[in-house]
Amino acid sequence: MDGVPETIGENAYRRIRNDIVFGRAKPGQKLRLDRLKDEYQASISTLREILNRLTSEGLVSAEGQRGFEVAPVSVANLRELAALRLLLESHALNQSFADGDMEWEGRVVAAHHKLASMERRMKAGDHSDTELWKRYDWEFHQALISACGSRVLMETHAGVFDKYLRYQMIALSFRGDIAAEEHRILLESALSRDADTAASVLERHVNGGVEHALATGTIR
Repeated sequence: MDGVPETIGENAYRRIRNDIVFGRAKPGQKLRLDRLKDEYQASISTLREILNRLTSEGLVSAEGQRGFEVAPVSVANLRELAALRLLLESHALNQSFADGDMEWEGRVVAAHHKLASMERRMKAGDHSDTELWKRYDWEFHQALISACGSRVLMETHAGVFDKYLRYQMIALSFRGDIAAEEHRILLESALSRDADTAASVLERHVNGGVEHALATGTIR
């Protein structure tokens, strides 16, 4: 709830999760409880609960008696995540386009404004804040589906998007003008309620992101 202080456990969970999603904790990295205890200021028992929670989310692998490690990455997993993201986001887009009101349009426009501003910085060669770029990317796509009427759908999409985002952060994959133009068309499609164009562009956008990430050679 707003105004309620975050617990030590929730703070540690959020920080560890962000470190994994944004690539600061590398795939296959061992997550040793004695080291995490000092870094995240949480008890061993709390950390074990957090890592089990992240294991259920697919971001951490439990290695039995050997402990925990950051989940590995693979080409097959990236393609599976992309397909699942497309399935969820396309369905949610259709619902949002049908039911979105003026407040929804305002959220979409505001989210796109922030993302477009960051993309202009990136295209100009300023890659000093890639995490903020991806946060704005996440916010824009969440705004697009925010009128879908299903909290479960949005939460499921967010979880899949985060795992997809991790691959982009690992590959440091930015497609410049192509991605920016696709985002612009998605905005225009939302405002005109052109679901067919949005679906076509979204498929090109997600699959293009996969191929661009794989082209870097950092994911095998």
